[in-house]
Amino acid sequence: MTAYDVGLLILRVVLGLTLAAHGYNKFFGGGRIPGTARWFSSIGMKAGTFQAVVAASTEMSAGLGLAAGLLTPVTAAGFVALMFVAIWTVHRPNGFFIINEGWEYCMVLAVSAVVVATIGPGQYSLDQLIFGWNYYGWKGLLIAVLLGLGGGIGQLLLFYRKPVKQAQN
Repeated sequence: MTAYDVGLLILRVVLGLTLAAHGYNKFFGGGRIPGTARWFSSIGMKAGTFQAVVAASTEMSAGLGLAAGLLTPVTAAGFVALMFVAIWTVHRPNGFFIINEGWEYCMVLAVSAVVVATIGPGQYSLDQLIFGWNYYGWKGLLIAVLLGLGGGIGQLLLFYRKPVKQAQN
């Protein structure tokens, strides 16, 4: 047991369960899928219900996958795609700092997942247990970044339209 592998395990579990909790909340929290769908529609996402289900499902599967260290570069790509869309649609206009609903939190989640994909999930992961993989290097980085950005950009091109501001009466 090395500190390196324990550190990776802690990082993966915290990142993964944090994102999975966001997905769980979309399914079972406050407004559930209908409330999330209304919000998605209000920020310019077409097919709000579909987007809410896709976002919640991706958050839960990418989060739990990263926490378990399963197909780590692919689950990290889920983080990148989700956070890219969140930054573009909601947080970008607000600047960097989360205190102003900026994009710093989303960036930290995405970059942390990319780092895990690059260095690998470590010895205490399903990738190691099932496939014997615990290191990815440049391949992990490229898969996470390119697949993630491709997914996020594709989603925006297909479903995002800048919302029209309603006039105040």
